[in-house]
Amino acid sequence: MCAVAVFAGGCFWCLQKAYSGLDGVVDVKAGYTGGRLKNPTYQKVSTGLTGHFEAVKVLFEEDVVDYKVLLRIFWLNIDPGDPDGQFCDVGSQYRSAIFYTTDEQKRLAFRSKEILEEACLFERPIATLILPFEGFYDAEDYHQRYFEKYPKHYKQYYDFSGRACFFNKWRKQIDKILSERL
Repeated sequence: MCAVAVFAGGCFWCLQKAYSGLDGVVDVKAGYTGGRLKNPTYQKVSTGLTGHFEAVKVLFEEDVVDYKVLLRIFWLNIDPGDPDGQFCDVGSQYRSAIFYTTDEQKRLAFRSKEILEEACLFERPIATLILPFEGFYDAEDYHQRYFEKYPKHYKQYYDFSGRACFFNKWRKQIDKILSERL
C-alpha cells in the first residue's frame, strides 16, 4: 500500500530530484501546500503572499522505503537554520517544513528535528516547521521533473544556489546522526 509524505525545502525542483528514483518511491510531484488560496499558481505563490510553500508530495511504498529514510533525505537537502527561505531562494514560499499525514509521521518528524537540535551542528537554531498536511496542488507541468527536462539549466541553478557547498560541509554528519538515532 502507498503512503504520502510532503516536504518543503526551498525550490521544489531540488527536492523532487532528491526523491526521484529512490527504491520504493512511486511518484514525486512538485507543487504547493500550506496556503490560503485554492488552486494556486506559480505566479501567485512566488509573490510570497498566499502562505503556500513550494513542496513535493512523495508517494511511497511503506514496505519498501521507511519514512525515516525520507526524513533523512529531507534533512540532507535543506539548510535547517534558514527561517527565510533556502540558499539563494528567499521568501516565505521557500521556507522548509515537514507536513505530516499521520501521527507516526508527526512523531518521527519531531524526533528527527530534536535529534539535530541536540547535536548542535548548526550556527543558527533549526527553523524548519512541522505542520499538519491539509492539501496539495500540483505545480504547472513545466515545473514537474525540471531536472530531467532542462538538465543544463537545473545544474546551473543548483550550483549557483549554494546547496552543494552546504551539503558537502554537513551531509556526512547529518546522515550519521540520523542513521544512528532516528
